[in-house]
Amino acid sequence: MNDGRHRSPGHRGAGGRTGPSPKLLRSREVPPSRLLPLAAQHVLAMIAAPVSTVFLLADGLRLPPGRTAALLSATLVLCGAGALLQSLGAWRIGARLPFMMLPGGAAAALFLQIAREHGAATASGAVLLAAVLLLAVLPLYGRIVRFFPPLVMGTTVLVIGVTMVSAAAPMAAAGGGPALVTVAATALGFLLLRGVWRQLSVLLGMAVGTAAAALAGTPLRAVPGDALLALPRLLPYGTPHFDLLAALPLLVFALASLAEATGQTVLTSEAVGRTPQPARDVPRTVRADAVASLAAGLCGGATMVTSAENIGIVQLTGVRSRFVTAAAGALLVGCGLLAPVTRLLAALPVPVVGGAALVVYAVIATMGIDLLRRTDLTDRAATSVVALALLAGLLPLLAPRLYAPLPTWAHTLLGSGVPAAALTAAVLSTLLRRRDAPGRTAPAGAG
Repeated sequence: MNDGRHRSPGHRGAGGRTGPSPKLLRSREVPPSRLLPLAAQHVLAMIAAPVSTVFLLADGLRLPPGRTAALLSATLVLCGAGALLQSLGAWRIGARLPFMMLPGGAAAALFLQIAREHGAATASGAVLLAAVLLLAVLPLYGRIVRFFPPLVMGTTVLVIGVTMVSAAAPMAAAGGGPALVTVAATALGFLLLRGVWRQLSVLLGMAVGTAAAALAGTPLRAVPGDALLALPRLLPYGTPHFDLLAALPLLVFALASLAEATGQTVLTSEAVGRTPQPARDVPRTVRADAVASLAAGLCGGATMVTSAENIGIVQLTGVRSRFVTAAAGALLVGCGLLAPVTRLLAALPVPVVGGAALVVYAVIATMGIDLLRRTDLTDRAATSVVALALLAGLLPLLAPRLYAPLPTWAHTLLGSGVPAAALTAAVLSTLLRRRDAPGRTAPAGAG
């Protein structure tokens, strides 16, 4: 779903290019001299998302700078390992497509909610349970994914974006000036830059924001340590605690992510000129997500998801080689293992990262709006489904105490906006589809 599965702003899909298309380079046609700079482009385009997500987790868990750097190291290593797995594939794990991998934005919000209510060890256990659930339900993939048409996914992704903006806002508010400069510089980059440079707008915005923070007298945060290598730390919150009820929001998110994985896999297949085969490739994509998420749960991170954010770069450069994203994965692993790199990233001022996070998560909300455009909202029944699902998703954010009198299981289920929106939209959409099924054409928004 995506929250955390980002697409570049302005991306138009496999058939939506405007202007002449450059010659596409197949997997084995990329000369070695171009491999490193092309891989670096992919890393630069996605690096803001894992950095901002780690800061969000660290701020919510009140981690000191040293622990933040360790979590960032583990996250970058997992992002790189996930890109390698998706790009190269092994034992039917990985789609062998030019994918990158990120910690899911919505999953990070759910992780934090579980950690605040039940402890970080329970949140890690929830990540592990969600990964196991994904592996277990893959044989039923075809039956499950039909419950998450564009109407459901669009509403859910929109709620994810709003929820994440709300979660990142306190980080930005910690120092309004640098955060506003970061947002403004990023917005100017989106408006004024072209091509690959536009893909780097968030990163450039963070650079300008950091410079503004320095001029305002806000120094980089001190991160202790002088080691050269940073190895991921296993079980940083202790032995994971498994609580099915507490993990329920993340389990619902995992099931809903199957539909988003389908869209990402089909989109990427079309972009690289490969005939989409969802029945074969989507389970491979999801298995890689699940394997990376199992590792993330052991290292204290949020659920990992495959991202199509880099497809804009594939289309702009005309290079569709999966070996380029594999090289990008190797670069990320190297960055994660180099302690000076992670200490430098962890030292960035919190307001700057918060400002960048606001932009990244606002883009996720617009992706939800784009998905809803595929729904016929002139149909009153479909509009009612969207309205009620948005209400269910936003009430926990706007009135968090509303469900306090309910039993624990109901409060856990309804008190989290993302699964509440997903479940409401899925149930109502299914009822709508069944109502229109006998001899009648279902509304476009009903799936």
